[in-house]
Amino acid sequence: MSHIIEMPKLSDTMTVGTLVKWLKNVGDVVQSGDMLAEVETDKATMELECFFDGTLLQIFAPGGSQVALGAPLCAIGKPGEVVARPETKPAPTAVASVAAATATVSGSAASGPGAPRPTTSSTPPTPVVAPPVGRLKISPLAKKLAAAQGVDPARVTGSGPAGRIVRADILAAAAKPAAPTPISNSRSQTGAQGPIQEERTVAVSNMRGAIARRLVESKTQLPHFYIEIEIDAAPLLAVREQLNTGLEAEGVKLSVNDFILKASAEALRRVPHVNGSWEGSQIRYFSAAHVSFAVALEDGLITPVIRDAHLKSVFTISTEAKALGKRAKEKKLTPAEFTGGTFCVSNLGMMGIPKFSAIINPPNAAILAVGTTVRKPVVRNDQIVVGQTMTLTLSCDHRVVDGVVGAQYLAALKTLLEAPALLLV
Repeated sequence: MSHIIEMPKLSDTMTVGTLVKWLKNVGDVVQSGDMLAEVETDKATMELECFFDGTLLQIFAPGGSQVALGAPLCAIGKPGEVVARPETKPAPTAVASVAAATATVSGSAASGPGAPRPTTSSTPPTPVVAPPVGRLKISPLAKKLAAAQGVDPARVTGSGPAGRIVRADILAAAAKPAAPTPISNSRSQTGAQGPIQEERTVAVSNMRGAIARRLVESKTQLPHFYIEIEIDAAPLLAVREQLNTGLEAEGVKLSVNDFILKASAEALRRVPHVNGSWEGSQIRYFSAAHVSFAVALEDGLITPVIRDAHLKSVFTISTEAKALGKRAKEKKLTPAEFTGGTFCVSNLGMMGIPKFSAIINPPNAAILAVGTTVRKPVVRNDQIVVGQTMTLTLSCDHRVVDGVVGAQYLAALKTLLEAPALLLV
């Protein structure tokens, strides 16, 4: 009897997954432990593992399709075995997927400020797996011809099966004269004309939908309060430069964020009440500082975790953070690498932002927002000199962290960052 492999739950908030591509073909012999396909969840792209020995008999979900949790993906069995197609759940479209996922959590759809709003229709979705939004259906020959003719395939209507763009469509588009660009009477200061982009609506991706739900949950259910402190960043920058210069031959290149992550963990050791989580009838205080940090992705962000950061050197943290950041941008993180954090750091300093307030990442009780280093006049030894300062803002869940505790944490963080040698012992 053949084995049916279904869409697994690959993250704690997953309700649908995108079958990015198959790594095996029908007829291939597979073994337990082989990777069958790549699946994109709301947080990362992960590989689908096979747990059976046999032959890949049939594929039920094509590459590029969105598949509901528990829906059949493929069948594995003996060569020549007849596979009875299992009952298939109606596959959600990108819009329906997000709506269903949101209803599961809160009963209402949510989107972040300025997020594109999906269009809706009264027509029920057809029970087929929908391709991801933005995926262009075009034959390889047509794609090559479009590049040669200077035709934008996104503006071509396909006449092939299921709207696929074929060679004849590209030739027809190339034969048409380009529409003249309307001349605007108004001109911007840079001299550019026309719209800033093509007006369009796009469906919310799995990741963006999950982010929207969690942010709305955080801002509406967690009583945030914010406190900030300004630190003298000059000692930190000086130590960083000395270490990077002296250890350049060994490949060491520490970032300011590496020191922030290490200092955050050490400050949690000094003020452990910040390292907690509200659990309704109880507050859980954690014995280890698992410090996560925000990484921006094309369609959102994710927070990889440096586990036991309080026990690791700034050099180890630097190495781990670089590796996790790279895997995050490639969407290759495993669930164990982006879950279980007890405290979070969000750094926009590299973007030139002087200070900001971040939204808490549940179930954490606090998040640290890090601004850029600012050169400005400061008073030192009763003299006005040019200084280098940095603003740190702590967002706290008032159910767990009181104002005094938050202030104590920032004071500990200031002490560590203004005397960075303490982070090297």
